[in-house]
Amino acid sequence: MEIAVGLSIMDKTRQVPLLWLLQLSDTALPIGVLNHSFGLENLAVEESLSSDGLEAFLFEYLEEIGSFEIYFCGAAYRLGIAGRDRLSMEQWLDLNSQFSAFKLARESRSASATLGRRFLRLVNGLVESPILAAAVAAAQETETDIHHCTAFGLAGTALGIDEEATLLAYTHQSLANLISACQRLLPLGQTQATRMLWDLKPLLVELVRRAQENDFDVDEAACFAPLIEVGSMRHPTLPTRLFIS
Repeated sequence: MEIAVGLSIMDKTRQVPLLWLLQLSDTALPIGVLNHSFGLENLAVEESLSSDGLEAFLFEYLEEIGSFEIYFCGAAYRLGIAGRDRLSMEQWLDLNSQFSAFKLARESRSASATLGRRFLRLVNGLVESPILAAAVAAAQETETDIHHCTAFGLAGTALGIDEEATLLAYTHQSLANLISACQRLLPLGQTQATRMLWDLKPLLVELVRRAQENDFDVDEAACFAPLIEVGSMRHPTLPTRLFIS
């Protein structure tokens, strides 16, 4: 009771969604995100990835894969806005199918879908939202893969979180997870990892701005990352592995 003193209803309405967003973008969220490297483990083993060139690599990764995922995250957010009363299941499932089609490597595609399914079910279990309940039901009925980026965007709408904040949180936690994976794969100290995450934040803002300017038109989105795709495809052949993907 003492914490609430001095806060208006409007203040609390704004602050609680922010706290929700912080929790949902935390790497400790129990959906298994820390178990995936999205091909980075294989690149590290093959010595295609080193700590010295890691920041430049992550910059390019964000420009290609990160930017691409922002488009779909934003498209899912706006789909939720347009269908607050009745979410278009056809459009929702088609959006996820489009994303699947761009994920050439089965390992990365499966990882994204696993995280998306778990994330959507988790949030749906925390709040009462017709949008999320309908999205979960549609995925189960059709056995369509639901991806992490689209699930995160739709959850942002359902929870009343600001669009830009939702997109920034998604792409920031994606970057943080990659850096965390690299700390387990490469000689990368805490200070260096923290500096990389700090220095790459302006790029995240720029990528979100670009996607918003293009109205998250997924038909215009493109991604060319053959090294990552090949790394993901080769990952299952490693004799020992730290990560699932």
